[in-house]
Amino acid sequence: MQENIQDIMRYESDIWSVADLLIAASVKQSDFPAYMMPFFAVMMLEGRMRNAAKAVEAEFGVSAAENPDDFREMFLTKDCGFNEFIVIEGKTLAKICSNDTTFEQDFKTYLKGFDPDLRRLLGVGCGSHEQKFLNMDGIAAELRSKRILMQVAAKWAEIDLSPYDNSAITTLEEHIKRKWADISASTAGEQYTPDDIISLMAEIVSDKMHKPKDEIVHVYDPTCGGANLLFGVADRLHEQGKYKHIATYGSEYNDALYALAAIESRFRDFSRIEYGNTLTKVPFSDIAFDAVVANPPYGTPWKGYAKEIENDQKGQFEGGLPSVGDGQFLFMQHILWQLDSKGLAVVVADGSTLFSGDAGSRECNIRKYIFDHDWVEALVQMPQQEFFNTGITTYLWILNKNKPLSRRNLVALIDGSKGWIPLKKSKGDKRREMTADCRAAIVQALHDFQPSAICKIFDREYFYYNKQKVFLTELDKDGRHIEKSVSFKLTHAQLGSVDLDADNSENILEEKDLVDLDSDKANMLLLRLKAFDWRGEVSEFQDEDGTSYTWDQGHETLVRTTVDGKEEPLGRGTFTFALMPGSVRGVKSIKVTVGPEITTDYEIIPHHFDSDANKAEIAAFIKKYIFKPCKLGENKVGVELNFNKEFYVPEKLDSVEDILAEIKALDAELKEVQL
Repeated sequence: MQENIQDIMRYESDIWSVADLLIAASVKQSDFPAYMMPFFAVMMLEGRMRNAAKAVEAEFGVSAAENPDDFREMFLTKDCGFNEFIVIEGKTLAKICSNDTTFEQDFKTYLKGFDPDLRRLLGVGCGSHEQKFLNMDGIAAELRSKRILMQVAAKWAEIDLSPYDNSAITTLEEHIKRKWADISASTAGEQYTPDDIISLMAEIVSDKMHKPKDEIVHVYDPTCGGANLLFGVADRLHEQGKYKHIATYGSEYNDALYALAAIESRFRDFSRIEYGNTLTKVPFSDIAFDAVVANPPYGTPWKGYAKEIENDQKGQFEGGLPSVGDGQFLFMQHILWQLDSKGLAVVVADGSTLFSGDAGSRECNIRKYIFDHDWVEALVQMPQQEFFNTGITTYLWILNKNKPLSRRNLVALIDGSKGWIPLKKSKGDKRREMTADCRAAIVQALHDFQPSAICKIFDREYFYYNKQKVFLTELDKDGRHIEKSVSFKLTHAQLGSVDLDADNSENILEEKDLVDLDSDKANMLLLRLKAFDWRGEVSEFQDEDGTSYTWDQGHETLVRTTVDGKEEPLGRGTFTFALMPGSVRGVKSIKVTVGPEITTDYEIIPHHFDSDANKAEIAAFIKKYIFKPCKLGENKVGVELNFNKEFYVPEKLDSVEDILAEIKALDAELKEVQL
């Protein structure tokens, strides 16, 4: 198989020689994928059909030339698509291109010879309101208008894919689509997973698959793109894992990528690819999958179909909905919902799925929902610069609905970030690839589930935390604080001693003005009073029951003196102002309320599943770290993971002796230079 793959890769440069024709015809580089995908699909179909025709002739001893009707009937049992021109008449694209006189008519006949479903996928003979998918008719018309249609077709006709199996063609397709992604700003690597990551995901699935080798394994990719990941995993399960029967299912919303995947599926046993928005259409809601592999898009908004998601009736999103700016957790929940009760999923995600959102936020609640069900068996950190369209660190979520008893309530963190070699030539943002040895080490660490240099095992509750709301009050110098609000009145006489508006010749605080206050003047008075440090001027007050209050300016402390002469320091407080209840007209005083000066703080405290232990943890934390009087408010529980913290290795510093020795050596060198 490896030789097969190495051989087919010689076509990579031949395919890209077509780009020279497109450049000469002033086709923008970002449009290259649209011009090349239909022809790649056609050559893939032609090669497969030629192989199927040979198989029919060998198996049934029937010749297309001698007995076309019987041959057609036998060929259709292969269920790999049909083209009269190729299968019965034996005319290939290369033969069509050999005669420039008949090329135009023969090429049209060649395209119309595909069966209706393949014509639909290729975009041949579509009506104005039909989905164009690969849009071969439109692309052919554009190339015809640029007078290079025959030249482009002839270049593609040199690509003979008939000698190669599914796996080899899938590998070539991976490399071609990666180049499409590099140059296309609109696709920019979307839905493409590097071959080394596909290998790792397949090796993990193969190692952990619970089914016997002779039973059908149902594998699903909800964001399959051109199905490189889906079919790549299936091929490796079959060839390396020795699973005999693998059924593949995929869903894709991009027109062209869906068409490529659907065409590829025609040449595979037990394969279905559906078109549409996976999350709203849910094409395989009646199937529970043994394995799911996926590389959902990062940071892609889902606002455009928010109404359908919010009204989901299937129960896909029991953990809640994430923010509309990123749908990764929608796909994560969909995947878990589609898994069989013994199913396994390997999902590529960025770091935001591990730590975005505070306790109580949407993302954190979904993460907690997944951990609450103990579905996370492991998380694997990948090297940076591993993907074609981003250099960020990515992670594999290993989700298992059938964790062995020995792994219940445990989670493994596996650090594969250092297991890479540099590429000789960068491929977009991809500058590194994981070695076979590193992949083997990751799979072994997951298999053994024991602490090692790259693996750490944690209790599930280790990743939980309390976000405890704490209300703190300010203290006076003696450690006192106001615990309750108290109210008292400022009379007109007291107010009259406060010069709030020295520039105003008419003193608003005179008794006659208090008696005749209208609402505008009253509001003005309150505003001025709030802005003035009246506590420095007015030091004594009295409430309705005769209790008096004295403001100790030096200590900034309010002292209450009861009617029996007992003094009680109240401490600091916040001061608010309001007119006394009742009619505004005739008001002779202003009501002042002094309440606790409260600030809010949040403390992150380790969490315990046992409620009594959790309460004790919070109480111990408050006692140890909080030095102000406080009240506890709402407590929210969150889940967060931090690979850097768990695998951090402090930089080793030179010893003082080594540094002094180095200085001494440098000093000796300098002396010799001076001599």
